Amino acid sequence: MSWIDRLRSLFTRQAPLRRVGVRRPSTTGHHGDDAREDALRANLVHDPNDIESFKALAELVRHHAAASAPADPLTADSPATERDRAADLAVWSLAEEIAGNPRAWYALVELARLSLHDDREGAMRRLQGACERDGTGTALAESVRMLREAGLPAEGLGLGVGHWNAKEHVHEAGIQVIRAALEAGRPSEARRLLETMAETSDDVQTAGTIDKLDREIADAEATA
Repeated sequence: MSWIDRLRSLFTRQAPLRRVGVRRPSTTGHHGDDAREDALRANLVHDPNDIESFKALAELVRHHAAASAPADPLTADSPATERDRAADLAVWSLAEEIAGNPRAWYALVELARLSLHDDREGAMRRLQGACERDGTGTALAESVRMLREAGLPAEGLGLGVGHWNAKEHVHEAGIQVIRAALEAGRPSEARRLLETMAETSDDVQTAGTIDKLDREIADAEATA
């Protein structure tokens, strides 16, 4: 079964409901960091979008999965590709579990990141869902940042144009969308977005960011 087929089967399977705060039974025995895992899961019950707790928990389940990946019978070592695949599948399962909470948007961003290479359309749907679950714009900022880091600024710009609300969203959402426009080679679009951001901002700290973006856009316009 291919990597994306495994992801799809995990995403579509009918599984018993689990509470995020409850550690799953393991066939590999207890780990020395079980208490920390339980604490992180409890944090995510309280706030399913606690990004630091999610990342820390994802790192734990990734490490456990990689360590228990099937070993090469000749060398007794797990091939790197198998370890990576097992780790990604474990994080996918964790993100899918947390995404079952209707308040959870960051888990959808993680699911999108994991599936972006093999299923871009599905990944974009998950990012759309993440943005729809969050009214602050934080999900949009994280989604656009993820797309930019994946080398897809045009997709980030499209997502931003469809969801950004300058009056209601955190400033970081606007910043990410503007940077996506610049990286996508659209300085005129970046200029329009910056003007919208400036019109709705009276924050002194943001004013410095706006001035910096204005200079970057001017440089892009000069070389366009």
